Amino acid sequence: MSLTSRAKTAKRRRLWAVVAGLAGLGVATALILTAFSDNLVFFRTPSDIAAGKVELERRFRLGGLVENGSLQRQSDGTTMLFRVTDTAQSVTVTYNGVLPDLFREGQGVVAEGSLNRQGLFVAREVLAKHDENYMPKEVAEALKASGQWKPGTSPAPK
Repeated sequence: MSLTSRAKTAKRRRLWAVVAGLAGLGVATALILTAFSDNLVFFRTPSDIAAGKVELERRFRLGGLVENGSLQRQSDGTTMLFRVTDTAQSVTVTYNGVLPDLFREGQGVVAEGSLNRQGLFVAREVLAKHDENYMPKEVAEALKASGQWKPGTSPAPK
């Protein structure tokens, strides 16, 4: 074997090693991004749901106010049914478990769960919010725009 053919063989091996390394890096990146997107939990409002911006049975956070007069305890004693509103649209939520102490009608709430095929939001976790400092910016802005903002509270997040 001549010197030039050995040099060409070494170059090809290096080239294949680089190509294999880039392919492996591409596969690893694709796997990481897929896992990351499966674990992302987006925040949505009832208006987003009404506009069809939410995939069925995909986990997300629903935020808004607990609609006055909507709280119902089901016959099993642990399941609660209530409506969450952003003052433009409302979504019915079902939750099986103990609600937080701060949870009540007219207060801010963020529920994590998914929308079922019947349009019911099935919550896995419910977080009650006592003021706008802990409320997602979109909900606070919707409340201000609708005139439902309670005077005397600190300004909404910017």
